[in-house]
Amino acid sequence: MNKEAIDALIEKNPKLVSSRSKLEAMAPGNYCLHRSWGFGKIVDYNAAEDRIIIDFEEGKQGHAMAPAFCVDKLDVLPAEDILVRSRTEPEVIEEMIKKRPADLICDILATSSDQAMMPSEIERILSRLMGPIKYKKWWTATKKLLVKDPRIGVPNKKTEPYILRDEPVKPEEEILEQFHGTKNSKQKIELGEKLYALSENISVIKEELPEILSALTDAIANAKSLSQADRLHGVWVRNNLARELHEDVEALEPSSASILDATADYSQLADDLPTQYYKRYVDLIRRTYPDKWQQMVEDLLRNSSGKFTSECINFMLEQDMQDRISYCLNRWLNEQTIKGPLLFWVVKNRASKKYAPIIDPLVTPRLLAAMFYAIDYEALQNASARRIPLADLLSDDDGLIPDLLAEANVETARDLAQTLLLNQGFEDLTKKSLLARFIKKFPSIQSLIAGEAASTSEEDALIVSQKSFEEAKAEYEELIAKKIPENKEAIAVAREHGDLKENSEYKMARQDQDILLSRKNELEVDLSRARVTDFSEANTENVGIGSIVELKQGSSGNSQSYSILGAWDSDPDNNVLSYKTPLAQQLLGKTVGDSVTTKISGAEENWTILKIERWVEKQ
Repeated sequence: MNKEAIDALIEKNPKLVSSRSKLEAMAPGNYCLHRSWGFGKIVDYNAAEDRIIIDFEEGKQGHAMAPAFCVDKLDVLPAEDILVRSRTEPEVIEEMIKKRPADLICDILATSSDQAMMPSEIERILSRLMGPIKYKKWWTATKKLLVKDPRIGVPNKKTEPYILRDEPVKPEEEILEQFHGTKNSKQKIELGEKLYALSENISVIKEELPEILSALTDAIANAKSLSQADRLHGVWVRNNLARELHEDVEALEPSSASILDATADYSQLADDLPTQYYKRYVDLIRRTYPDKWQQMVEDLLRNSSGKFTSECINFMLEQDMQDRISYCLNRWLNEQTIKGPLLFWVVKNRASKKYAPIIDPLVTPRLLAAMFYAIDYEALQNASARRIPLADLLSDDDGLIPDLLAEANVETARDLAQTLLLNQGFEDLTKKSLLARFIKKFPSIQSLIAGEAASTSEEDALIVSQKSFEEAKAEYEELIAKKIPENKEAIAVAREHGDLKENSEYKMARQDQDILLSRKNELEVDLSRARVTDFSEANTENVGIGSIVELKQGSSGNSQSYSILGAWDSDPDNNVLSYKTPLAQQLLGKTVGDSVTTKISGAEENWTILKIERWVEKQ
């Protein structure tokens, strides 16, 4: 925009005077970011119509916008902005992404007025730069590099910003200052672990190591706020650092063995430990209890979940306990005492070559029965709406039921189908989907669920147009093929960020999952009820689906025409009503001259039918 155009705009709307610099920046060639339309480039200014013309990468090309309207919704980006540079010098930015990730973050921080950004701000930029899925794995790896970069101040909490320092500071010195400054025992342990992670430069703090070890030992022994897992974690951190001074860590108290002796629940201790210490924990049990460690590890496996299950299995394999693993899994299956998380691991790894000798013999109808039992048990114990992972896995893995029924006879399959029908852990629509997999292999099971699989009654049907049906179907297919798989990947990436209780990315991804799965179920129900019509059956004798009705409003005498179409065709701006709307419901079946009454803002309004036409004849 030129000076004259801006002056004229401000004269017409004096409130825009504070936005002059932004209006001046709205010049052809500059890049911009719109709240709704995303990233784009200003390509022209139409002085006659007072419109800037923008090519949006994710939306319209040549989109015209009034400067006065979009001034508070559009950010014009400077040339040094990383998104702009990704278009003006893509090779440089791509090289930084691949080879110099810390330099890229430094450049991003440098564009901020105070050279500081919250993690969420950085993530928004990276999401636009690399894509909403790809950036997450990259950012997880880069954060580990930033801890060691003296140019960047890394936050201890997600509520604190990343800072580009004026003068580089050795990360060891910064962590050491935080270590001495905090009185929180758990934080001291975490900072001690960070110091050890920088052990290639441990010489920087070697003189202070005795004081660090003393502070850690005091925290482990005396802090009442620490759990047993925190204490064991602290001992291992202290011992790692003590080895740098060639200390005999076995002589230091409290020791890992003494903490283990004081533990009442070994499975709970495993649940509370950081994942990177799982193997160390199981090995500690082996060394501390040489006479009973095998039984203890079996108990841990029985109550395990997630990555700890894999760690227990792998540890037992290393100790040549494959036969014992198979014996335990078979016994727990027969007793129906095997728990959901362990069943989840078995099913998830059934295609693994490494675990095939253990898992292959378990892939039988008996495993499916155990899964149904575990899902039903968890549903009955679960008072909240929390999802059941094993149930989700069974629903999402299309090949699982066929695999488990491969050796089943029709009687066994029928019993399992009956068990599924009575299961409390599945929604009705999911049950239908799972039962369809039974019926595909054993068609006779159809008679068992005739009531469940019967066609939708006409009373429950939704009359829809072909266009709206295709749109709903396309939305459903996008959910199944794209959005839900992307969300699953986002959850998997978020899990890698650590403690799920404090992991906002994981919580957000789980919330997204609930929304996506809820919409998936809603669409499945609606699509199963949908009956497509071309509205050709409508007549001019009485109002039906596919009629155009001219109405006279009683209070004003004005007339208005409405098209009454399918359940998903509502378009009030164009006077199209879904037949499910209150007014349409009253009009259906009426003839010319009939009147109906509606309530608008509490006041009654009378409508008289003047004319009935067929919608198809007006197209």
